[in-house]
Parts: sequence; C-alpha cells; structure tokens
Amino acid sequence: MELQLRNISGEVTGSIEVRDDVFGAKLNPALIHQALVGQLANRRQGTAKTKTRAEVSGGGAKPRPQKYTGRSRQGSIRSPIWKGGGVTFGPRPRSYKHRTPKRMRRSALISALSGKAREGSLVVVNNFDVPEARTKAVSEALSNLGAGASVLLVADGASAEVLRAARNIPRLKMGPSHTLNTIDLLNHRTVIMTEQAVRNAEDIWGGRFERKRVAVSAGVEE
Repeated sequence: MELQLRNISGEVTGSIEVRDDVFGAKLNPALIHQALVGQLANRRQGTAKTKTRAEVSGGGAKPRPQKYTGRSRQGSIRSPIWKGGGVTFGPRPRSYKHRTPKRMRRSALISALSGKAREGSLVVVNNFDVPEARTKAVSEALSNLGAGASVLLVADGASAEVLRAARNIPRLKMGPSHTLNTIDLLNHRTVIMTEQAVRNAEDIWGGRFERKRVAVSAGVEE
C-alpha cells in the first residue's frame, strides 16, 4: 500500500510504498484488547497492603467490662468495627503479572498501527528537521502536519536538540520506532512518523514471525 509523504510544512510531496503486513493488516479488536489489558496489568506494582487486627498495634487489654455496662461486648479496640482497628479483606501484596505471548503482542501492535493508517491518523514526514530547535518551531511544525489533541511522535533521525525542544509540548509523547507499543498507539489521536521510522518499523515487525532459538552447548562432564 501507499502512504502520503509530507514535508515539515505539511505539504504533500509524494507517496511512499509500505509493507501491507505492517501498515495494512486486518483489524483485530479482541487481540488489541487482550494486549492492552496485559500491558496495563504489568504496570501495576501490587504493593498495596492493609493491616489486619492481628497486625495493628495495641488492643491487648479488654476495653470495658463484659457485663453490667449496658453496652456491647468488646474484646479489643483493634477489632475491624473500631476506629483505628484492623481492616477486613483489605488488599495484600500480590503480583498482577499478565503473560502475553510475543507473537500476540506483535500482532496487536501491527493491527493498531494499521488501524491508524487506515483511518488517516498516521502522518508520514520525510524528516523532522525544523528550522530552529525551539519549542515554538516544533509546535508550528506539528500544527502544519495536522496534529490532533494528542500526538505520538516517532522521529527517527531527528536531532537531539529538536527532540529536547519538543519536551515542553503538552500531550506529546516521543519515542524511537523500536519502542512502539499498543497502548501508546491507542492513547494518542495522531501518530507522526518520519520516513526513516517507517522503514525501521518495517524491518522490525515486517515478515513472518520467527522465534529465536537459544543454542545450548552439550558439555560432557568427565
């Protein structure tokens, strides 16, 4: 398939041929959802913890006599029904790790990237060399390229000064092509990629998936 190629002023200068297996794949919402849930789950620390009545300090003495006070029977001030007492069924440290196979993560990313290209939210620019490395110049360049409310900028080949000037722009996230992931593609309305980033993405995710085999040396003990 072909994608329009623009310059830094937003003008269409031509088109580039891209791989259909990376930018023209079929949309798979169920696979994208599964990869998204796994990525969000792996971000959770799982360190939230509350103390039970056995872990709260104090409460060794009986707060009041068992009988003849007209009040309820209480054995400890650390009971869950007392203020400052333990918590019943509170969170405990646990692992939220969600294992998503590499093949599924790869297919979900390709499906999301193809969806951006299909709906016209993917903008390909020949390079991202703004005239001067200033935040105002970078913001004008993004406006010329039709950036939406939130932008994911994949500017492979751009200078470090330009990328540093773009850090002050709100709702703009930057990253190289090899760090693309499903959640970033879904969280940003517009994806701007340089031509070099497109080619790098094709080299990384194009073609048939092949699992890397680890060579195990068979050593014989004497």
